[in-house]
Amino acid sequence: MTAGWHHTGFPPVVPNRMSPQPSPFASLVALKQRFADGLAAMLENHRGLGVYILVLANAAYDKTLWARLAPALARRHAELAETLTDTLRHGEKPAEPDDDVMVFLKLNTIGFDHLGLMESRRAGSWEVMFNPIRALRPPRISGQTFESLLRPFDPTGFHFNKPFLAKELLWEGNLSGKPARLLYNKFPFARLHGLLVPEPLRELPQVLTPELHGWAWHLCAQSGMRGLCLGYNSQGAGASVNHMHFQSFVQADPLPVQDPRFAHNGGTESYPLPCRRFTEPADAWLELERLHQQNTPYNLIYSRDRLHLVARVPQDGGKLSAQNRGYGWSELAGAVTLFSREAFEGLSAAEFEAEVARFAP
Repeated sequence: MTAGWHHTGFPPVVPNRMSPQPSPFASLVALKQRFADGLAAMLENHRGLGVYILVLANAAYDKTLWARLAPALARRHAELAETLTDTLRHGEKPAEPDDDVMVFLKLNTIGFDHLGLMESRRAGSWEVMFNPIRALRPPRISGQTFESLLRPFDPTGFHFNKPFLAKELLWEGNLSGKPARLLYNKFPFARLHGLLVPEPLRELPQVLTPELHGWAWHLCAQSGMRGLCLGYNSQGAGASVNHMHFQSFVQADPLPVQDPRFAHNGGTESYPLPCRRFTEPADAWLELERLHQQNTPYNLIYSRDRLHLVARVPQDGGKLSAQNRGYGWSELAGAVTLFSREAFEGLSAAEFEAEVARFAP
């Protein structure tokens, strides 16, 4: 099913040869400015729970954003708490999505003044982050039983053409020859974290094709921005939305999986589970096609002229623990987000390596 723009709430993407919309990935300075200004404008112009949660979670990930946005967020939190309390006291149903209501009720229980910013540390070769706000994220389909890498697109399920997502748009235009949208990630776990949706109106399921693989590779190769990466979760490997998308982010320093010390990068140290690095898109596609034929889930990290690929057991695999079933590209790339201070301060390198090793197919 292909939806028209009048059904989605989004305007159509129309190429403009006279004044094309520049790529959001042409400049790090420009992306940071657009990212921050967009959050401020969203908070000022929209008063719903969903926008508040998105701006809060993105601000809490970045100290500079927090310094700019915290006063307005505190005022909005108080307003929303009062409105929601009045609604519930009168026995009325909030005019907001149930997921947003539940997340805000939890935030309000914690209290705005007690909401913590993201913290990070190293545990051996690994990056460990403490992000309690992300713990409130709804699981969507990332908790489903894995059956196949191919699940048909479901227009009745959550997807990126939902009208309410129009206000969460960071950028829209033509990108490397395709219409595309870049939306804010509502619960970020990476720097300048976005959801990049190619050809959104085609309503493609979360299944990689040679065309889309080549598009992602070219996008990273041609970007004017140092450190641009695209993460990808297949079905059964942490994908939470069955609408074709990549996760864009910027790495000031390489992810652990990209570290030269590891054998797949030419070093001498073993990675906790099999990982392959490709420097040619055609070679990478041959391996991806093999995994498709075997119905094997996988996580990907695209970077400039590189692809790191981790084949893995499905998210409902019997040898996985409850705490790691939701692991996706970030965790298998060596950057894990934890939701309790005890876990954050106590996780050792050996313990994380043992958890990641469970994903070996």
